Amino acid sequence: MNGDEAMIDDVRRLRVMGAGVRGARIVERVLPAPLDVVWGVMGDLEGGFGEFQPDMRSVRVLRRDGDRVEALARSRYGLRARFHGVLRPGWCWLQSRFLVIGMAAVDEGGRTRVALTGGVRVPGRAALVPFGARRELEGAMARLAERVVRQEARRRCPGSGGTAGPPPA
Repeated sequence: MNGDEAMIDDVRRLRVMGAGVRGARIVERVLPAPLDVVWGVMGDLEGGFGEFQPDMRSVRVLRRDGDRVEALARSRYGLRARFHGVLRPGWCWLQSRFLVIGMAAVDEGGRTRVALTGGVRVPGRAALVPFGARRELEGAMARLAERVVRQEARRRCPGSGGTAGPPPA
């Protein structure tokens, strides 16, 4: 086996990480936009991330050292979480005392395969509370897809604000 065959992409890596966490659910989808557009939304912790992740009102990056990141998140319900983890193009794994968020994205020839996982941690164990996790992840994926489609439309037609008007008469 050569070095290329031994490599796994970030979506596969997320599947492996999720398999090691009892109760973890993973939702995958192929989005009709290039990786740079998709990750531009997903990896923007202080911007686009809060628009598709459930319960996030705001995220503020406190410290960044290479791909290591520390962030403070506030929920829509006023709760706070201090996350520590890794954020690099195509990969994000963040953990707080009670939460886990995992995201991955890989290029598929101009489209992007995206995977999401996360949920409430069981303190002291490698486990997530599975109740409602799939529904929350499916909702996050749908919001991400909507945001990416809007972003891609703006990228393709910068002067139109991303909306297509009627054809010229």
